[in-house]
Amino acid sequence: MSDAGSAVVQEDGATPPLLAVSGIEKFFPGVRALSNVSFEVAPGEVHALLGENGAGKSTLIKIISGVYQPDAGTINVDGQPFRFLSPDDARRAGIATIYQELLLFRDLSVAENVFMGHAPRRRGGWLDWKAMAARTEALLASLEITDLTPGRIVGSLSVGNRQRVEILRALSQDARLLIMDEPTAALTEYDVTRLFDLVRRLKSRGVGIIYISHRMDEIFQLADRVTVLRDGAHVGTRKVAETSSAELVQMMVGRQIESLFPKVDVPIGAPVLEVRDLVRRPLTKGISLTVRAGEIVGLAGLVGSGRSELAQTIFGATPAESGQILISGRSVEIRSPAAARALGIAYVPEDRAMQGLVRPMTVRENFSLASLGRVARFGFIDSAAEARMAEAGVNRFRVRTGSVEQVVGRLSGGNQQKIVLGKWLANEPKLLILDEPTRGIDVGAKAEIHRLMCQLAAQGLAILMISSELPEVLGMSDRVLVMREGRLAAEFARADATPEAVGAAMMGSQGADAGRAA
Repeated sequence: MSDAGSAVVQEDGATPPLLAVSGIEKFFPGVRALSNVSFEVAPGEVHALLGENGAGKSTLIKIISGVYQPDAGTINVDGQPFRFLSPDDARRAGIATIYQELLLFRDLSVAENVFMGHAPRRRGGWLDWKAMAARTEALLASLEITDLTPGRIVGSLSVGNRQRVEILRALSQDARLLIMDEPTAALTEYDVTRLFDLVRRLKSRGVGIIYISHRMDEIFQLADRVTVLRDGAHVGTRKVAETSSAELVQMMVGRQIESLFPKVDVPIGAPVLEVRDLVRRPLTKGISLTVRAGEIVGLAGLVGSGRSELAQTIFGATPAESGQILISGRSVEIRSPAAARALGIAYVPEDRAMQGLVRPMTVRENFSLASLGRVARFGFIDSAAEARMAEAGVNRFRVRTGSVEQVVGRLSGGNQQKIVLGKWLANEPKLLILDEPTRGIDVGAKAEIHRLMCQLAAQGLAILMISSELPEVLGMSDRVLVMREGRLAAEFARADATPEAVGAAMMGSQGADAGRAA
């Protein structure tokens, strides 16, 4: 394996790419994950990597970062061939990966996290705490980060600042290529702006960045070039200035998506959920709302406005302190998720990995989790009945999996989300609460989930949808409710729910007057 070194100059005088992979192949049992993929990144370039979930993006970046080894193909860094047998090999070549799930030690300081595994030492092998703090200060100053200090405990930081600590850790190891996997998925708008500023600063210093995101607006704001993968193959590479969202979507899915938000009008029935003056401190403060059969009610608001907390209170995960909940006109007491499920309430949580699935378990086992009573006899699970339920769900929701015995954690994000939905719909609920139903999934899977929502509404299901994506809220909702600081701030009919009016209500601006004050 070659050692990392300075850039070399090709025979034609041109500087070679910082990274060049060529003809990469990768096979897993029964699956060809990558087929003849080539990809390159120049120094100081932001190169976006796009593709539906399952297109091969994760496999490619794991090969580049040394987690997997390719079955065929070559990897060159600065024009020199490398073979990465481990992430440490990639790190020594100047490649660092910042995953969506940040890999930090919450009880340690910023400096300790930045220099974990390569801390400066004094004679005798003792840690040099002063040098560690000084080097962290220098890194912070070089990136003009003024609101972090070396001694801050990482667990006390916002998600955005924890992400910056990951970037500092990469730079402390002289990383020249950063791989950023869905870096804005859990960030506030403010933190997204700060991340973009940091990416541009790194770019100006010659750092190459592979940027993975499903958000088209980010690609057009940040990237110089974009490469699209589909079904494990390289579809094409475009200069961002010379392409469009429509072209990229067609490259990703192999077809045109006529409408990402295929909302259709359906008859609205009687109230299924009524909430009256519901209180659960600190972020549910006297909420009253109604969701009717066949209706999709969108719940908008900034991060911290109390949307998820309200959903968890309705579902019984954090029972209400006061107020009233009615299901189909009958007053009920919901003190646990089991009680909510028995009343016909289903809840798809924001964090599917931690709250929606048991990732080490199989597709079959996950599909039956919310309805074990349907597949159990005399207290024992009927594996054949469980398999039939899972196979029906796989077919209904078009889950891409080799079999129902596939471990769920190995599926793409979009397929995992379909299983979370299918798990709850197998219980035949009356009310479906969706918290960020399309976060972190590709445009094709988004369109499928939106179509499914419309089908469910047409069948009379009442849907309460929480989303941070304003186009999704506006495109899919019959009514839009806006939360701010734990209270309902405004309500809009579909015809009145403009981006300006809903955004103003979220921010507490004067433009919220367009909607009815809640």
